[in-house]
Amino acid sequence: MTTNVAENPYLPFAARIVEVRPETDCEFTMTVQAACAITPGQFFQVSLPRIGEAPISISNYGPDWIQFTIRAVGRLTSAIQHLRVGDNLFIRGPYGTGFPVDRLKDSHLVIVAGGSGVAPVRPLIEQVVSGRLPVKKLELIVGFKDSASIIFADDLAAWAKKCSLILTVDKPEEGWSGATGLVTEHIRKLHFSSSEDLQVVVVGPPVMMKFATAEFRLLQVPAERIWVSFERLMSCGLGKCGHCKIDYTYVCVDGPVLNYSHAASLID
Repeated sequence: MTTNVAENPYLPFAARIVEVRPETDCEFTMTVQAACAITPGQFFQVSLPRIGEAPISISNYGPDWIQFTIRAVGRLTSAIQHLRVGDNLFIRGPYGTGFPVDRLKDSHLVIVAGGSGVAPVRPLIEQVVSGRLPVKKLELIVGFKDSASIIFADDLAAWAKKCSLILTVDKPEEGWSGATGLVTEHIRKLHFSSSEDLQVVVVGPPVMMKFATAEFRLLQVPAERIWVSFERLMSCGLGKCGHCKIDYTYVCVDGPVLNYSHAASLID
């Protein structure tokens, strides 16, 4: 199935669900059958007729499938959670500016992701660990509130075998043997310098991105080598409705991935 956003950018198409996998008590990963040209970091507008529409990041994709990792927190996402294999999910996209893979290629790549922010960077990480996006070195810091909030557990275990990975939780329960604390507390454990090949990606809640990027700047990482992805209410996906506008930036078009040299003044 091939789609072309330019034909009718407002019209969703039906994508058949081929797998539904629970991640946590309220989060799940849904795989749909669809073929689109995608860049890691982009998003789709996902909808159900007579219920609503919402922007959802692409959490992975292949030649004829797309994955969305969704948290059931409202009317639409709760309704999507009740869909089963064989049902249709309605999607339009992909939209937005993704990660600059050409800039990241052959770099020393550092990725810091918190909570649901792991979802939009998952396709990027998969490209690196599979060798499709060659880098000199990959270092990951991934943080969650607690162990019950961890998503992509199997992927995290696989990634840890192929790169340096720090998995940390803010509130460790009894029996937790991994790292603890906020992701910002672990940035100084990374093995990097502000050399010309360094590139940094930070994705997560706004407060996490604010302090993580500040920590990298304190370590003399130039703003031009830091990339962030905004979680912002996006309605049309085309820069027309203005819901996602911050100053003169339309997050759905200019982002959601932005260079920190531009995004520093936009982080709430």
